This record gives sequence, structure tokens and C-alpha cells, in this order.
Amino acid sequence: MRRNVLWGLVFTSPAIIGLLWFTAYPVLASLYYSFTSYTMVNPPEWIGLANYGDLLTDQVWWSSLWNTLVIVLWSVPLGIVVALGLALLLNLGVGGQPVYRTVFYLPTIVPAVASAVLWMYIFDPQYGLLNDALAKVGVTGPGWLSDPGWAKPALIVMSAWGVGNLMVIMLAGLQDVPAALTEQAATDGAGLLARFRHVTLPYLSPHMLFALVTGLIGGFQFFTPVYVMTGGTGNPAGSTLVSGLYLYQNAFQYFKVGYASAIAWVLFAIVAALTVATFRLVGRRVYYGGR
Repeated sequence: MRRNVLWGLVFTSPAIIGLLWFTAYPVLASLYYSFTSYTMVNPPEWIGLANYGDLLTDQVWWSSLWNTLVIVLWSVPLGIVVALGLALLLNLGVGGQPVYRTVFYLPTIVPAVASAVLWMYIFDPQYGLLNDALAKVGVTGPGWLSDPGWAKPALIVMSAWGVGNLMVIMLAGLQDVPAALTEQAATDGAGLLARFRHVTLPYLSPHMLFALVTGLIGGFQFFTPVYVMTGGTGNPAGSTLVSGLYLYQNAFQYFKVGYASAIAWVLFAIVAALTVATFRLVGRRVYYGGR
């Protein structure tokens, strides 16, 4: 047994060392730096809770947090609805399902930077595909990424582009719904909507809880598309300055590593609190197949 444990540690040591060095150490280091005035140039100087206190009066931070919340509150439900809608279409049993699944899943494997560049062309106010399509039906498209009132909606619309992973999860959930139960409900006179509400949705509730929690976590980590599409500025007029981008600016543009670390830990606390609240408010209503 001792020899087996020793050899097991030998073979897993690269992964263990990588986890400790590239994950555990940066996390603990950022916690320490959040209590210092570290700037990458000068050595860390302990200042206690000063960084956290400065966040309370930092209007740019509150604006970035508000932008993040708006995007999360709209993009997460939108992503769930689009993924569920695509899964329902794929579950109809029509021909060519492998082709449709591949087409709907492809955007997920496109690199985030490439997707952001593609959507920059789509949202272009003069030559973009979206405004061109709107013009054909007599609608004058907005400036999208150049208009403070439309920049966040543009990002929210773009977020539905990568729901392929969630679509696959929803499709797996739909295929786990007992056919006999659905047929019995139809025999008892339940209509299509009634069967979906009282039979399908309960069996999908664990998958939707997963989508909600991971969507919340991913929403507060939203960074790459807005960085690429705005050049790291969060413009126009700060309407796309999300918390992740503000953290990046403080760490790698202003070199305020201590302040950026405090932002990171506040975001961690917010995400942890929302996750716990989601499990307590929504998790108790999830149906686990009779358990």
C-alpha cells in the first residue's frame, strides 16, 4: 500500500506541483497583495483594509459593477432560453440532426478573440451585417458599439452566440425525460404546453440550475470580448467597462496590483454569495427524479 501511494504521488506530482504553483500560490498571493500597496515597481507595503475602503468611494468601480450586473441579469436568462430552444428543436427527431448539432455547437469552439472580431464586423454601424439586415426591412440600425445606449445590449446579444455547450446539456436532459410519462400525460388530456410545464421542465430543473450557477460565475468573469471590441477602454462613455476589465486596467495599465487584488476578492465574495443564494432559493425547487 505504501509503495502504491508513493508511485501514485510520483506520477501525479506534475499535476500537483502545477496546481500548487499556478493556482494555489497566485490565489494566496493575491489575498496578501489586497492588503498592500503593491505596484510591481515598489515592494509590497502593508496598508490593511485601505484598498477595500477605497473601493467604497470609487465611482468607476461601482459603475463597472453595475455594468456587469446588467449584462449578467440579461445574458444568463437569454442564454438559457436560447439553449433550451435549440435543444427542443434538436429533440424533435427530424432528419440531419448531426449536421444541426454541429452547426449550433461550432461557435463554442471558436476562440473568444476571433468571435469578438467577427461580431465587431456584424455590429459595424455602416457596413455591418446586422444593420444591413435591419435596413432591408425599413429599420435604421443604431450605432451599437459606438452608442452608450446600445453597447451593453450588443454584448448581451453576442453572449447568446456561444450557448452550444449549454445546448448539449439541455438536449441530454430532454432525452432523459421518460417517454412513458409524457405519453401518459397526453393520454390524460394534457396539452403540449401543459406537458412541457409539468413533465419536461421538472426533469430539466437540475440542468437549468447548473446553467444558472455557471452563467452567474461566467458573467462576472466577462472580459475577453469587451477588451477586444473596445480596445481595453470600456467605451463608449464607460458603458462597457465591466468589473473584469476594470481589474485588468488597475493591474496592468495603472500597475496598482494591490488595488486590483482587492477588486478580485470582492468579486469572489459577490459570486460566492450569489451562488449560495441561488442554491438556497432555487436549489430546493429542483426535481431529482423522485428523490
